Amino acid sequence: MATHGTRGRSGGRPTLEEVAARAGVGRGTVSRVINGSPRVSDATRAAVEAAVAELGYVPNTAARALAANRTDAIALVVPEPETRFFAEPYFSDMLRGVGAELSDTEMQLLLIFAGSDKERRRLAQYLAAHRVDGVLLVSVHADDPLPDMLAQLEIPAVISGPRSAAETLTSVDSDNYGGARSAVEHLVSHGRRRIAHITGRLDVYGAQRRVDGYRDALRDAGHPADERLIEAGDFTEEGGVRAMRALLERCPDLDAVFAASDVTAAGARQVLREAGRRIPDDVALVGYDDSAIARHMDPPLTSVRQPIVEMGRKMIDLLLTEIADRRPAVSRGLAQPTQVVLATELVTRASS
Repeated sequence: MATHGTRGRSGGRPTLEEVAARAGVGRGTVSRVINGSPRVSDATRAAVEAAVAELGYVPNTAARALAANRTDAIALVVPEPETRFFAEPYFSDMLRGVGAELSDTEMQLLLIFAGSDKERRRLAQYLAAHRVDGVLLVSVHADDPLPDMLAQLEIPAVISGPRSAAETLTSVDSDNYGGARSAVEHLVSHGRRRIAHITGRLDVYGAQRRVDGYRDALRDAGHPADERLIEAGDFTEEGGVRAMRALLERCPDLDAVFAASDVTAAGARQVLREAGRRIPDDVALVGYDDSAIARHMDPPLTSVRQPIVEMGRKMIDLLLTEIADRRPAVSRGLAQPTQVVLATELVTRASS
């Protein structure tokens, strides 16, 4: 007895033509049903779907993508060393949000590191060949050439935070200014007066905005910022160690530290303990991100929560919109690109 399997009459995979013959319709009608076109009657749709099931037909998504000039792939580009990506919770949370939003689509996600000149050149060649439909850029520095290259190639792109107030690409960020203000206002309200700030990399616009929020909160509280209490960091634990040592040497009477990331705060805590400073009795400590590091520190770290997972989701949402329009926002003549800023929240714990 003959049985219907996953092979067509030719002995290979069932073809679109074989599905059409089984359903008694034309090839174009089968294509419309598979692609979800509403221009098909319910009876015809049912006949085609039955034929697809009987033959075990699987659409050739690669051919469909090629015909539509699409790759069904998105690149998540991180212009940082791999070691930093895997060491900092910010990146894993961002990846989690991106992956969750893509899970209901047919898009493939490519993770690409571009932390060196060699990697950037290789990436430029890859993108110039239009092997992806769009790009997400995470951790963008002010002098990074990648955003401008994407604009020149007219590849839809969304970045995690603008490079400046005059950003021309679509971006998604958290309220860095407001988050920093809330951290400093909290410290002031608890009687702290010599509040230091360990910054992030100052070629990152978000880090600059956190410095602005820090300064303005102190000024509005009647305590203008002492520039000696500001030390440049780089969002890393090692940067926190170096900055905290410099601050204690320069300003040993400081009574609070606002760090630009939880990882940086962990480095600062190490140095404070080595110096015999009790947290929070002698020095209060506040971080930024509200990552798992903050919850597991001893004492648990007060931190500014930014919705990183939601940022990743929103970036994908905006990128898919640009891909559907088939052009990046910058080339559509928009007066202002979309700039989404999500709210932050101060989570208080025992460190402050």
